[in-house]
This record gives sequence, C-alpha cells and structure tokens, in this order.
Amino acid sequence: MTEPIPLNIRKRQATRDRIAACAATLVAADGLAATTVERIAAEAEVGRATFFRYFASKEDAVADGMTRHWLDVITTQLAGQPSGLSARDAVVAAFRDLGDDFDAISEQVRDLAMLTRSSPALNAWTLQIYVGYETAIAELVAPRFADLTPDDARPRLIGALAMASVRIALDDWLQHGGSLPLRLRTALAALSVS
Repeated sequence: MTEPIPLNIRKRQATRDRIAACAATLVAADGLAATTVERIAAEAEVGRATFFRYFASKEDAVADGMTRHWLDVITTQLAGQPSGLSARDAVVAAFRDLGDDFDAISEQVRDLAMLTRSSPALNAWTLQIYVGYETAIAELVAPRFADLTPDDARPRLIGALAMASVRIALDDWLQHGGSLPLRLRTALAALSVS
C-alpha cells in the first residue's frame, strides 16, 4: 500500500504548480519579455521571495509551466484516439491533431523553444522533460500492443521516436521557418516500430 503524501509536501507542490501555471499563462498571453517575476508572483498570489524558493528565474517557472501544459495536452490527445488504432497510428493522429490550432500559439512556442536552447542547463533540462513525455506516451500506447511482454521496448521506442520527431521538426522550423505542423507530420510519417 502506498503511503499518503504528507500535507506539507502536497502544499509545497501545489504552490510550485500554481506559480508555474501562472508563469506559462502570462507568457502565452503577453510574451516572455512582458512577463516579470513580480507579475508571476502577483498572479500566483505569492511574494517575490516565495517565488525564488521554488524557481531560480522566471524562465525556469515558464518552462516548468509550459512543460506541464503540453504534457497534459499530448496525453489528452493520445488517450482520446480510437481504441482500434495501432500504437503508431494513435501517436501520429494525436500529434496531427495538436497542429490544428498551432498558428494561434506559434510565437509562444518559438519563444519557449528559443528559451530552452539559450543555455546548456535549460537544454539539458528540456531533454529530461522529453524523457518524461516519452514515458507518458509509452504508458498510453502499451495497451495497444496485443502481444506485449513485460520487457517489451516497443512502447518506449514509440515514445522516444515521437519526441525525436517533435525535436527534429521544431529545430527545422526554427532554422528554416515554414509550417511546424507540416514539418511534424513529415517527421512522424517516418515513425515505425515493428
């Protein structure tokens, strides 16, 4: 039986989550430059000192908030795919559906992508986040394999290939422009695990 999480730890996590969510919301609405630590703290109803107990910078808070948001979006899209789709087809369809409203958020995606590439620490942090996405994708697609064994690598490979496709499409889009959803669809078309 799992031990319940102590109240003080739950409260700290809730405060951290609230700060990160407010940071992501403000950046999505107003951009990174217009979002200050003071605005994030005020929106989250915490003091500046409390903000810095949880995050080293506004960029850390924004990245954490955006990451949680996108993980929720990706897992919701994937979980909503018809049960008859293969693991690969469910992932491709889920990511295809994500691109439907991309134009409205393209500047925020560009800002976050540039932010996470701005330092080795944030870049390494982003790769760790991708591993979390891979794991979440793997857990959601595993039931789609009828012959799955406990040591089967296919679900994790699907997750890793999906996130590699995202990273490649994003890098190409940042460098060459064009349509990120089209670049992502092209990258995902190559996704194959037997």
